[in-house]
Amino acid sequence: MNLSKTNVLFMAACTGLIVANLYYCQPLIVLIANEFKIPEASAGTITYLTQAGYAIGLFFMVPLGDKIERKKQILMTTFATVIALIIAATSTNFFVLQIASLLIGITSIVPQLILPLAASLTAPEQRGKVVGTIMSGLLLGILLSRTLSGFIGQLFGWRSMFWIAAGICTLIFFAIQKKLPVNKPQFDGSYGQLIKSLFTLIKTQPVLREATLINVFCFAQFGAFWTTMVLLLSGEPFKFNSATIGLFGIVGASGALAAPLVGKMGDKGNPRVAVGYGCLLMLISFMVFYFSIESVIGIVIGIVFIDIGIQGVHISNQTRVYSLLPEARNRLNTVFMSFSFLGTAAGSAYGLLLWKLGGWHAVTIGCAVLALLALIVYGVTYKSKSKK
Repeated sequence: MNLSKTNVLFMAACTGLIVANLYYCQPLIVLIANEFKIPEASAGTITYLTQAGYAIGLFFMVPLGDKIERKKQILMTTFATVIALIIAATSTNFFVLQIASLLIGITSIVPQLILPLAASLTAPEQRGKVVGTIMSGLLLGILLSRTLSGFIGQLFGWRSMFWIAAGICTLIFFAIQKKLPVNKPQFDGSYGQLIKSLFTLIKTQPVLREATLINVFCFAQFGAFWTTMVLLLSGEPFKFNSATIGLFGIVGASGALAAPLVGKMGDKGNPRVAVGYGCLLMLISFMVFYFSIESVIGIVIGIVFIDIGIQGVHISNQTRVYSLLPEARNRLNTVFMSFSFLGTAAGSAYGLLLWKLGGWHAVTIGCAVLALLALIVYGVTYKSKSKK
């Protein structure tokens, strides 16, 4: 069957609203630090704990989509997300909030269950466009979540954001139950064999290895920037509150509208070309950020560059990965996305370390090094224009 436009848009909305759970905490770092009376950099640890939890969930739970019925797995995981968000909203100390953040990450993997489902229900010649459309929803969720949580945190306190997120996920649970189609798995082996097959895919699929490694470096830049940007904008000379900091998510969201175009380009030509341009654009963004330590306009321009760049890299790589083995899409996505979000978690920790060592300039130089590494991998693995 082919997905209707309505189903594609519904999937895009679900991915955006659920992936937002991973990013609500970022503009709230200062408010959380104030309540628990801890340094802001220490409060920032919940950002990479959430990302690390997401990577764990991707690696151990997403592969099950090739073994058990996908709609059932999506519903069970969404319900678990609601519980994790309530734990965060009611946490009595920072340690409980850290545990809750890890659980939020582990259970917010639904977008990475929906994407393979959509790919399996779409004709090959439309796959890039459909993946791009759903990725638009995901990217808008990532970017606008910061805007929403910044305002909610400023007006009602940081706990309110987690209560609202729990309510949103409860509504999504019932909507998914009604709207998503049933999709039967194609893997008959045990769970152990399923996990073992992940390493077989890494060993036997060079395109998967290349796409994943490039994504790791690019996601690390993305995580480092968005974590440390909060610290930059909350300090001198800006002194912005959480609501104002959250507005910068809208800037990135404008770039997310390019996602379907990137996917459509991949359907018509070689998606690998867009990966190279995306890596280059991310490098340029950190050159702009370096000279924007006191410039809002420079930061805005850099955000547009980094968000369009990450889309070019991620959507094109994801389209390439989905084209490899249709019967193993969940497992391919597991390898690709779990390592990508480990990159985000490591990037957030890396950014906080660089911030402590040398502030904003150290962060931008360190991220530019990561951008160069991504370009080196892209160049070294290049074989021909016909390569997938």
